[in-house]
Amino acid sequence: MNKYIELIDFSKTPTVDQVGVEERVARLNSRSIKKESKVYALKMALNMIDLTTLEGKDTEGKLKQLCYKAAHLHDAYPGLPSVAAVCVYPTMVKTAKEALKGTNIKVASVSTAFPAGQAPREVKILDTKYAVENGADEIDMVISRGEFLKGNYNFVFDEICAIKEVCGNARLKVIFETGELSTLDNVRRASDIAMYAGADFIKTSTGKISPAATPTVTVVMLEAIRDFYYATGKMVGMKPAGGISTAKAAIQNLVMVRETLGEAWLTNEWFRFGASSLANDLLMQIMKEATGVYQSKDYFSID
Repeated sequence: MNKYIELIDFSKTPTVDQVGVEERVARLNSRSIKKESKVYALKMALNMIDLTTLEGKDTEGKLKQLCYKAAHLHDAYPGLPSVAAVCVYPTMVKTAKEALKGTNIKVASVSTAFPAGQAPREVKILDTKYAVENGADEIDMVISRGEFLKGNYNFVFDEICAIKEVCGNARLKVIFETGELSTLDNVRRASDIAMYAGADFIKTSTGKISPAATPTVTVVMLEAIRDFYYATGKMVGMKPAGGISTAKAAIQNLVMVRETLGEAWLTNEWFRFGASSLANDLLMQIMKEATGVYQSKDYFSID
């Protein structure tokens, strides 16, 4: 049993000052970054991406292409990092694991009836077991938003604990689908529930619902991580996902992380972007800084 279960009343988590959060986001997004620091930040962001394909039309061939891109982002420019992970459905884990052999790129798998999460717990556990047994290094689970919105916080807590146990050595990212939680107070409450239940990361969204990883939501989740760290001494990672497609937005997120949590979180061990198109914009900006001109999008693969 999780040691925190009798210590927290999740109906009494801190309320969020929305105006204060919005003002803080505005201040952070007004920061300017000099050229050398910008290039460093662009490469850092590239190394924090979970390159993602989560479509019904995914095939082994499409996934192998994506895995090649993950390890060879732009061979014409030496010295670029790889992405952090490739994120796929459980049925694609084995293919991704084989395609990424010999690299340090992780294989992440969504689970628990992603994206809606509308399945019995037994099914969610089997879904997760299948991904882990096929080699997933990381699991991205969705919470039961319906139960959460009914106020059944212990149900959500227990479900996360159950999935965490199934994960074994795989790191667990807990997805809230913030666009369905409606309020920042709910986002804060979901963050606390997930962290006390054993999440290694908390994640904004599935990428299937809008709005997703808004700056205000991200700041609220980062502040929850900070407070949890002060209370327990345990670091928890953060993964904004959905809607972050530009280098400018990625750098703004890095500024928010540094100002809220500190430099210790500025590695792909503790911060990730869930994205499919962000990598190409980062590559275009890196090449712009190196050559002085923008390359055509045709120079970068879509998948």
